[in-house]
Amino acid sequence: MSSQIDPKPDGVDRILAQWRRERPDLDVDAMGLFGRLSRLKTHLGREIEKVLLAHGLNSSSFDVLATLRRSGAPYALSPGDLLATMMVSSGTMTNRIDQLEKAGFVQRVTHPEDRRSVLIALTDRGLVCVEQAVTAHVANQNRLIEGLDPADRSELDRLLRTYLAHFE
Repeated sequence: MSSQIDPKPDGVDRILAQWRRERPDLDVDAMGLFGRLSRLKTHLGREIEKVLLAHGLNSSSFDVLATLRRSGAPYALSPGDLLATMMVSSGTMTNRIDQLEKAGFVQRVTHPEDRRSVLIALTDRGLVCVEQAVTAHVANQNRLIEGLDPADRSELDRLLRTYLAHFE
């Protein structure tokens, strides 16, 4: 899909047309952006979950394992450091860690510099799992953007980065 060609109308266009007909006093342009973002999130989320499920993970558990993996050897972080990278409550993080520990993907280990605290570390099983899952995940992400040409990908990335900066 080239940025020079207008795509065919979609379901969001039909919704906007109905609102414009029924409430011409409203500017519903933003509704189109949010509607498309919401629908994309749903479609992409389904595709991503399928790949992660094949590795015994969901997006939440993958997020924790991937955070530990990308932190570098020894693939261990404090619960607070893990929490700082994710937009979840401490209770949610504790639950995720507990579930991953039960599955044998992570373990709590005594912090080598402070025996009163713990680190969350990938187990060998967790490292193998996340290595396989991240490889499949990246391949899937590349598949999911095949419909955009490189210039459109770059422009979409730029626009989303600009928009996200207003919130972070």
